[in-house]
Amino acid sequence: MVFKVAEKFVSINGEGTKAGQPAVFIRLAGCNLRCSYCDTMWANSFDAPHEKMTEEEIAGYVRSTGIKNVTLTGGEPLLADNVQTLLDALSETGAEVEIETNGSTDISVCDSISPRPTVTMDYKLPSSGMESHMLLSNFSLLQSTDTVKFVAGSDDDLERALEIIKHYDITNRCRVFFSPVFGKIEPAKIVDFILKNKLNGVNFQLQLHKFIWDPDKRGV
Repeated sequence: MVFKVAEKFVSINGEGTKAGQPAVFIRLAGCNLRCSYCDTMWANSFDAPHEKMTEEEIAGYVRSTGIKNVTLTGGEPLLADNVQTLLDALSETGAEVEIETNGSTDISVCDSISPRPTVTMDYKLPSSGMESHMLLSNFSLLQSTDTVKFVAGSDDDLERALEIIKHYDITNRCRVFFSPVFGKIEPAKIVDFILKNKLNGVNFQLQLHKFIWDPDKRGV
């Protein structure tokens, strides 16, 4: 199989449960959403600049790095044809595989992979402009090792995230992270909201890579 790799690089995880740890990133071209705050818009077109690589070539690159955490991202990686083949190949490297998905596509494909990749799934809040695309059935597929990520840019976003957490009992299903849309909301406002609502099990995070490097820098 051939995959459109928009970017591949080694850096640290900027967010999530392994924030600060070394990771190999494989970014596939193409996304079905157009979030207002997207920081990888250049990779969202299915004909975005890319190199064509087979699953064996991608797995070989991962092995060559000597890094044990692998993040498959995009775009929206679950839209790639035969993505299960790629996930199988990455799993066979012995690496710990994480897939970052935008919340609009079925995550059940991960269940047939052994060992199963961890899923970091966005829930797109109102300011993204994409909330109507969320596939709510994904909440029933989440496992305790998975993560739901809420990227908030306004007070309305925070209130909506609270509604979703309560309605789907997410903190008892998996890990939950809140982070700010960079430059759109004060981080302290999110922390205050978490404390005010006694959101046990919710983690606050900043995107580390945007503070270490230029926020618009690629390959980090």
